[in-house]
This record gives sequence, C-alpha cells and structure tokens, in this order.
Amino acid sequence: MARGTVCKYARAADFPERAPRRPGPSIIDPHLAHLRARLAEGATDAAALWREIRTRGYGGTARQVRRWLTGQRTEPARTAPNRWRGQRPTDATPVDNPPLPLPSPRQLAWLLTQPFAMLTPADALAVARVEQDAEAVIVVRLAREFTALVRACNVGNKTNADMAKASLRMWLEEAGACGVRAMETFAAGLEAEGGAIRAALTTPWSNGQTEGQVNRLKLIKRQMFGQAGFDLLRRCVLLAA
Repeated sequence: MARGTVCKYARAADFPERAPRRPGPSIIDPHLAHLRARLAEGATDAAALWREIRTRGYGGTARQVRRWLTGQRTEPARTAPNRWRGQRPTDATPVDNPPLPLPSPRQLAWLLTQPFAMLTPADALAVARVEQDAEAVIVVRLAREFTALVRACNVGNKTNADMAKASLRMWLEEAGACGVRAMETFAAGLEAEGGAIRAALTTPWSNGQTEGQVNRLKLIKRQMFGQAGFDLLRRCVLLAA
C-alpha cells in the first residue's frame, strides 16, 4: 500500500469506503450470445463449451469459460460434491440477469469481521449471500466474536485481564470444536502460541518498535544495494540511529 494511501486512511474520521471494482471488457464477450444459447439448451460442460467457441475464434483459456459458467448456474453441476446435489437456490436468478459479483477476498474478509449493524446495505447483502452456506455462518460468527474480543482489549479500553483470558479460552474451545476444519486449525495454532496471544490481549506492549527498526534497516540496505560494502552500511545504520 502506498504511503499516501496510509496517510489518507490515518487522517480519515471513518474508514474510507472503496469503490466497487467493475468488471472490464473480456475476450469472452463476443461469444456470450452463443454460450447463453447453448446453456439454455442444457449444455453445462465448460470444457465442451470452450472447445465450441474456440472454433468460432475464441483465444482464451477454458478457465474463463468455467468461471463464467459458474456464475450462470441455477443448480449444482454434475461434478459437485454429494452434499450439494439435489439442492436448488430458493431465489434463483435468471440467466440474463446474473447476480453482482462478490467483493474481492480482502474486502470480503474485512466485511466479515465487522459488526453487522455497521455494514452498508450493499455490504450486508454480500455478507448475506456468503452466509447461505452453513459452514460460512459458523466462520463469520466466530470471526466477529474474535474481532470483538481483540478490540475490547485495546489499550484505551478498560478490560479486566482475567476476563480477557477467560473469554479467549471460551472462544478457543468453541472454535476448536466447531466442525469447520479451517477454523479448528486456526484455533489450534492460537492455542500453540497461547502465552504470546494472552500477553498481547492483556498487556500494553507490542512489537511495533522492533518491526519499525527492522523495516528501517531493510530500507537502508536496499537503498545501498550494489553500491557499498558492509563497512559503509554499518556506518549508515549507526549514524541513522
């Protein structure tokens, strides 16, 4: 992230909302009419559709066709896992009016850690689409609880250390037995570093100064890369300190 962007975010009274990224023109656009017609006929094999439009001049990969076809489906593919077969969305969207794309993974991760009351209607709709999955509901709830716990333990907040430790222990127990493999692995990793995690939540200290010094040393080294030896680098580091 650029330095100017960081300064702008730091001075802003609220988190600056990012403009949604609109999909640009694609090389698959000239072939959409043919793809929609074949999809209406029941053709749902992405590889077969890709081979068809290749004969019509398409020069892209099969991955682009597969990505487009995924957004047009109104029922699970024949190759989908057994747990998704036989399920139909209750609010299936017509092929000619596909749903808006979800935010990027980074933006979506930010939204899933925010209190639901703070989301805009568009963001709330995106989160609601994600929460149609049963496992996603568990992950979102645990992510919000963990984020709230970390925020409650900020230096400016008066959170009792024993209460913070108890809340963390309860969260780790719940996350470790939630049934979602990724969340259970995350909880196990936090438990392995239990001492450091509890210290971060209950003490006012951080490793910010250490990371800042490491970043300064790397910056000096990169500025002098290929232009000076170790002796001059050592002098620059000591003089800058």
